[in-house]
Amino acid sequence: MDSAAPVDPSSTVNSAELSTIPNGGTEPDTLRGRFSSLIANAMENNPYFAAGGGLMILGTGLAVARSGIIKASSLIYRQMIVDLEIQSKDKSYAWFLQWMSKHPHRISKHLSVRTNYVQHDNGSVTTKFALVPGPGNHWIRYKGAFIRITRERSAKMIDLTNGSPFEIVTLTTLYRDRFLFDEILNEAKNIALKSAEGKTVIYTSFGPEWRKFGQPKAKRLLPSVILDKGIKEDILSDVHDFMRNGKWYSDRGIPYRRGYLLYGPPGSGKTSFIQALAGELDYNICILNLSEGNLTDDRLNHLMNNMPERSILLLEDIDAAFNHRTQSGETGFKSSVTFSGLLNALDGVTSSEETITFMTTNHPEKLDPAIMRPGRIDYKVFVGNATPYQVEKMFIKFYPGEEALCKKFVQATANLNVQISTAQLQGLFVMNKDRPKDALEMIDTLRHSSHVI
Repeated sequence: MDSAAPVDPSSTVNSAELSTIPNGGTEPDTLRGRFSSLIANAMENNPYFAAGGGLMILGTGLAVARSGIIKASSLIYRQMIVDLEIQSKDKSYAWFLQWMSKHPHRISKHLSVRTNYVQHDNGSVTTKFALVPGPGNHWIRYKGAFIRITRERSAKMIDLTNGSPFEIVTLTTLYRDRFLFDEILNEAKNIALKSAEGKTVIYTSFGPEWRKFGQPKAKRLLPSVILDKGIKEDILSDVHDFMRNGKWYSDRGIPYRRGYLLYGPPGSGKTSFIQALAGELDYNICILNLSEGNLTDDRLNHLMNNMPERSILLLEDIDAAFNHRTQSGETGFKSSVTFSGLLNALDGVTSSEETITFMTTNHPEKLDPAIMRPGRIDYKVFVGNATPYQVEKMFIKFYPGEEALCKKFVQATANLNVQISTAQLQGLFVMNKDRPKDALEMIDTLRHSSHVI
């Protein structure tokens, strides 16, 4: 007889601890084993599993579990995270982008360029590039809190107010730090307003809205503009009288608006005076070009009724847009704005209240009499070429204390027998800074491009 092979006691397994499974294998009688055996038996003995029903049930269970996880995570997100949405049509949108572009603790890998291009009166050009956060994700750290900023630009939606792609900026942070949103917006607003403090903001039309043109300009002082004797003071007095009599207009049912026309040759200081007047009144200027090709009656009316607060409306070269009007009175115009559309915008039923409008022209004889009546133009004044009074005042302004040379200069300009604009005089004085004698010696150059009396 063969002797039994020795058995290693350590390798023995109690049969009670083994469970037979369908594939012939065994697994320890534990919770995992029992569960595996249960599933195996169900799949083997249940015909629904054989037909795929079991897999469907398992798949449904997994889908329900996944949905529960998503809902739970969404609930946690809503409880712990807070979002702030700023749309591009909101005024704070531009304020926030400006604030963010200057924020020191910022991580941005998507940038956009914003170019500020300014051409000066002497022909020189100043260009500044500002790199602002572009579409994409950005991170900033503000007062110890991390904030994710997402700038999204729609490829299909257009902002109807300006025709540009619709944009949204979304700020995301922890719910406990939600109070920082108010602080950020107030800080952005204060920075934007401070940048324009003590300056004149120039607005131009862009689509149906007003947009800032370049950077705010330093206020031009009223004494820096030399008009003929009494003109500047009379206009300023009339404007102040209008501004303090709003109740008088209201009580009598008179539209509270005032229209001014400054007419005269180019270079006589019409626009410069309006800029200085805006600075004196602490007003901004809205420049509207009536010759603009895509300007319609409706858009003109909308713009004139939705100007920024404390602004002067400036219509330059008012004659240029309508110098092709037909004699029959039909609306045959060079621009898309009709003459009747302008008249209605100035004093029609829908015209705005509490407005100050300045118009300029080099050719008043080309203006239609309909626009000259009171209610459209209430105050008109001729601003001409330099008079001896203006020549004297400008010379002393550029060369203080040179009274003796000033008399010679005034006499020399009179002897030229030509019309000289204040712009020509200023050009001569700028060319000879701190050199009044050289300005006197070069006075003959003013004959060029001047008209003989």
